[in-house]
Amino acid sequence: MSELTKLMKERRSIRKFKPDEVPRELIDAVIEAGEYAASGHGKQASRIIAVTNKEMRDRIADENRRIGGWQEGFDPFYGAPVILLVIADKEVPTAVYDGSLTIGNMLLKAHELGLGSIWIHRAKEEMESSFGAELLKAVGLDGEFIGVGHVALGWTDGENPPVIPRKEGRVFYID
Repeated sequence: MSELTKLMKERRSIRKFKPDEVPRELIDAVIEAGEYAASGHGKQASRIIAVTNKEMRDRIADENRRIGGWQEGFDPFYGAPVILLVIADKEVPTAVYDGSLTIGNMLLKAHELGLGSIWIHRAKEEMESSFGAELLKAVGLDGEFIGVGHVALGWTDGENPPVIPRKEGRVFYID
């Protein structure tokens, strides 16, 4: 089995992170993997907003919690110290697909580097709110962007979840 196939089969969503800081070079390596994701017509519609500032990280988590309808105090990012918010240019027809591939690449790279990660939704709603406009302004982005998702990133606190068998009957051939 190739190393890539092994990574794909073993990567799991992590739901408990240590608060320990993730070195910038590891974050940058994860981001670089996202930048090299396939994109429709090579337009590279996705953008990545890396959040390591604890105050802003906690504000994003609180906004995400509110959108999700959870009680105050719940952390939808499971304590991960890094949030990689993936957004994409609304004008590009493949924006959501491009952003999804960006996230997929980053999840695999995180696993390869020994980091835990999980895809967290509700970025769409965040970017449609005044809070989303505030985030864009904070990083100096102009334009219309759709929120695709977040990668919560950090050191796993505990064991990785086990690999579960794949469901049968999900592949069909037309020969």
